[in-house]
Amino acid sequence: MSNNTYAGIGEEFAKKETAKIVLIPVPYDGTSTWQKGADKGPKAFLDASENMELYDIETGTEVYRQGVYLADAVTENDSPEAMVEAVHKATKKYIKKNKFVTVFGGEHSISIGTIRAFNEMYPSLTVLHIDAHADLRKEYDGSTCNHACAVYEASQTTNLIQVGIRSMDVMEKTVMDEDKTYFAHDMAVDDTWMDSAIDQMTDNVFITFDLDAFDPSIMPSTGTPEPGGLLWYETLDFLKQVFQEKNVVGFDIVELCPNKKEKSSDFLAAKLYYKMLSYKFMDASVDEDYDNAYDNSKQKNNASKFTDDDEY
Repeated sequence: MSNNTYAGIGEEFAKKETAKIVLIPVPYDGTSTWQKGADKGPKAFLDASENMELYDIETGTEVYRQGVYLADAVTENDSPEAMVEAVHKATKKYIKKNKFVTVFGGEHSISIGTIRAFNEMYPSLTVLHIDAHADLRKEYDGSTCNHACAVYEASQTTNLIQVGIRSMDVMEKTVMDEDKTYFAHDMAVDDTWMDSAIDQMTDNVFITFDLDAFDPSIMPSTGTPEPGGLLWYETLDFLKQVFQEKNVVGFDIVELCPNKKEKSSDFLAAKLYYKMLSYKFMDASVDEDYDNAYDNSKQKNNASKFTDDDEY
């Protein structure tokens, strides 16, 4: 990737040592089964970000001034399993450096690694999964690290809450907790779903956002678009409430499948990322130290595979 800094911000806001926020691109598309191209998503997102206005009208902030470090892309693609472990390692490294860690994919299998890292570092973690698809298969196409398996592990090891779901295999019902699943057709006629979902969250929340959660009328450039999705302002309303009421410890955004003839999706992804950062830091002073409050004693799952690397 040729982008030197996130959104073209000045070097003084992009230093690894002082930035509060880290952005890890993962240009991976090894397991998608319909439209290919999600590996081009991070570059399209970064290019669009350079064309945004960086003042957020709603929050009255310029969140980039908190510092956003654009980390080296995770380019491991020998196998889905190797990619997941590389994402897990990179994510956990920056959590341990006291950063607010964000990841932009790539297809949704990358989230297995991000969720695993956050779950190892934060107690009683809720994973808020915003998506058109359930992604609850234990294995697909011979791998447990397939995009169709993106939140299976989270369903077994975290408090998983799913929002926007409108496509799934019947076998996924054997894994799904329907009390914590908000189907798109129900959300369309129930204006209490936001409060209900938030009430089921623990204090620490990680958000994994698949862009096909949006309706294809505003987000056509995804690998598997599904009709009947979320619209812009209802999504922002929900996200803002989550950030205000819970400790969002990090997030990833996945499944931008860019189309050279349709740039609005790239810009929507860029704007969504910036809005989520704006909600996270809307009440934080630029001069205020950031503490991501991870629990160093919470070492489980794959912790033994992680090699500390404290070098900057």
